[in-house]
Amino acid sequence: MALGTAATRTTNPLLLALLIGVSGYVVATHRIATPAARSYAAFVKLGLAVLAVRLVFAVALGSPIPGSHVLLTLPEVPLPHWAQGIRLGGEVTAEALLFAAYDGLKLATLLICVGAANALAAPSRLLKSLPGALYETGVAVVVALTFAPHLIADVRRLRAARRLRGRPDRGLRGLLQVGLPVLEGALERSVALAAAMESRGYGRTATVPARVRRTTAALTLGGLLGVCAGTYGLLTAAGGTYGLPLLLAGVGAALAGLRLGGRRSLRTRYRPDPWGVRAWLVTGSGVAVAALLTLASVRDPEALHPGVVPLVAPGLPLWPAAAVLLGLLPALVVPQAPVSPRNPEEPSP
Repeated sequence: MALGTAATRTTNPLLLALLIGVSGYVVATHRIATPAARSYAAFVKLGLAVLAVRLVFAVALGSPIPGSHVLLTLPEVPLPHWAQGIRLGGEVTAEALLFAAYDGLKLATLLICVGAANALAAPSRLLKSLPGALYETGVAVVVALTFAPHLIADVRRLRAARRLRGRPDRGLRGLLQVGLPVLEGALERSVALAAAMESRGYGRTATVPARVRRTTAALTLGGLLGVCAGTYGLLTAAGGTYGLPLLLAGVGAALAGLRLGGRRSLRTRYRPDPWGVRAWLVTGSGVAVAALLTLASVRDPEALHPGVVPLVAPGLPLWPAAAVLLGLLPALVVPQAPVSPRNPEEPSP
């Protein structure tokens, strides 16, 4: 997830390709045969589709980027006067396509990094790591993360069944005939999961005095406002003196509010999952990549956001590229999970 955050700080295609390669290498070396791990390929395809759609929009709707290298000229559709600034068709320049490719590749890299997190991280461990105040939100996020791999597995199972019966599984017709059973299965799974969660007591809250509730709301809201104001101060030259203290005070107030808010959650921990050295190294490596690329985008914005006018090849900045390579640390410090010979779908104990 931190690598995805780092991808939002640059449009340099070389750095974005390096982020994709780093996350893909970690997935290739450490994923196991589970539905969540197999969903990584679907996220890669989704990223490529986003990139293709961005290029199609740049060709069809034009781009505000000026360019002199005209690749082709499409028939332009005349639009009414109230649609000024929008055009359909016209000249397609290499500068406009390159700008759209950089922008689409950034979003595609973000999706691929999210797919890597979905393929590697166990949702149950993520839920155990959340504070009590965010437990209900965490349950919703974990349910959403676990549903995506099941949907992909259902699509593959139904397509294989249609191929065995000699029926088409591609095209619009195949998509409709596969999508409806997948949607029906998802709704049935949602109802069954809701009933199971209700029978196990999910959603219960403890009785908290009104004074504690008001204090929690004031600390959380004030802390978030302090974080926003402190971040704005750090980004401006005039607010450099008060930005950092205000940011730290806001973070402290927000953490205190989350601590008090955890009293409403009636939850117990079965086999607590403490964070060890390896977990801190994995988290620290991702945070370091995001922080260093954020710093590089401030100090050397031209290297992380290469221009397209004039049309020149982007360069590879050395120390941001070395910072991205820190994302390979999880592949070195975390041992690969062994696979049980009896059940290849689950790791052995």
